[in-house]
Parts: sequence; C-alpha cells; structure tokens
Amino acid sequence: MTTPPKAAAPADAAPAKGPLEPAEGDLILAERFAPWVRALGLSVLETGARHAVLRLPWSDQLARDGGGLSGQAMMAAADTATVVAVSSALGGFAPMTTVQQSITFQRAARDTDLLVTARLTKLGRRIAFAEITLATPDAPDDPVAHATTVYAFPG
Repeated sequence: MTTPPKAAAPADAAPAKGPLEPAEGDLILAERFAPWVRALGLSVLETGARHAVLRLPWSDQLARDGGGLSGQAMMAAADTATVVAVSSALGGFAPMTTVQQSITFQRAARDTDLLVTARLTKLGRRIAFAEITLATPDAPDDPVAHATTVYAFPG
C-alpha cells in the first residue's frame, strides 16, 4: 500500500517548519486580527500538527441578557481558533478566508472561561475543514458548543 502524497501548502504560506509554538499563535492573534477580536482576550494554550487550543476568558462585557456568554463571542472564538490551527498545521500564517461556519449551542456558560479546541479534519491545497469544541475547563467532556468551519486559501 502506498502512502498518499502530503498536501501542499498554499503558494504564499510560510515555509513548513512544523507546528507553531503557542507564543507564535499569540503573535498571530496580535498581528492578524481586528481590534474587536483581540478585545475578546483570547490566548493560545496549545498548538500541534493539526490542532490549537485557545482560552476565551470570561468577561461581563461578553455576557448576554440572562448572564450567559454570548453566541457571537463563541462564534468569533471558534473562527479564530481555526485560523491558529491551520497556521500551526502549515508551520506559519498564510492568507485564508472563512467560507462556512456553523455552530450548535448546547448549554449556557456563566462566569467561566472557555477552552476552544480546533481540530483539522482535512487540510488540502486550497481548502481546510475543522471541528471546534468549546467547553469549560472543569467539564471538558460536556461541551458548551460545537462548531464546524471551512476555510479556503486564496490565490
């Protein structure tokens, strides 16, 4: 049985050097995202060959009426975690764009940070697919939300 060839990185991607370090993921957050996304306070906890884990800190400013964390903040966190996961898989940031995102909210998150875990399910030359789980640190197996994203590499 032969092994399929490894997917090529987008033409303007950084040279493949292996997964990013979390500090490199934090640098992507600081340099590549709009100010309102940076205002979420996301930080990169872990990176790997096909995943990234970010922390979304609790903030009363992100709470909706009723005290739960807003869905908009969770969607933005899932989208952002995917960029870091794809960048880690490529060994550096490359231009990419979200072409699809879907999220299912499964329970409320109140007065707690969230761990946002993005795992790539497919990384091709022109497109990437990811699944994202948002969970509280004390209940990682009881998700607050589950998302999927599809990204395209322009050019």
